[in-house]
Amino acid sequence: MAARVPYLNAEDLSDADKDLLKRPIWLTRALVNSPGTARAFHVLGNHIRYGMTLDMRLRELAILQVGWLARSPFEWSHHVKLGMDFGVSKEDIEGLIAETEGRDSDLGALEKKILRAAREMTENVEMPEPLFRELQAELGNEQMVDLVVAISTYCAVVRILASLAIEVEPEYQPYLDMFPLPAN
Repeated sequence: MAARVPYLNAEDLSDADKDLLKRPIWLTRALVNSPGTARAFHVLGNHIRYGMTLDMRLRELAILQVGWLARSPFEWSHHVKLGMDFGVSKEDIEGLIAETEGRDSDLGALEKKILRAAREMTENVEMPEPLFRELQAELGNEQMVDLVVAISTYCAVVRILASLAIEVEPEYQPYLDMFPLPAN
């Protein structure tokens, strides 16, 4: 299925909005159909990626868990690459898949709790109180808020991707091939 809105290029935008395509991934090229929304989306995304105090690897594991559960090819492929850039290993991804399927993995206790939190929030909207308190005791309030916001944001992102029918760019296909999503 083709994207439901056009992928715009810099020449399609006003001079004031051309900066929105500094990273011209297909999601951004679709979002710039609404420049104000694209700008707000970019600010939050940049903060999640570079401004949060939550460990980058843990953040990426949580985001990958959302992408896996949502069966979101774009999200999954992009965050396999980004995750690896931020310290996620192939073994971590294999562990995520195992944990999601109810099998044990070699992931650490904190990583398993992070994945469980992402599963709970993706499938049941909220994180159960006991799990929240366990993670809060390990992470503290600031990182706990960061975790909840990152997971919640990417729960929204996968819905945006699906509703706009954003496709996987050819340069990200190898990441999807490396770790294929299961059939629905």
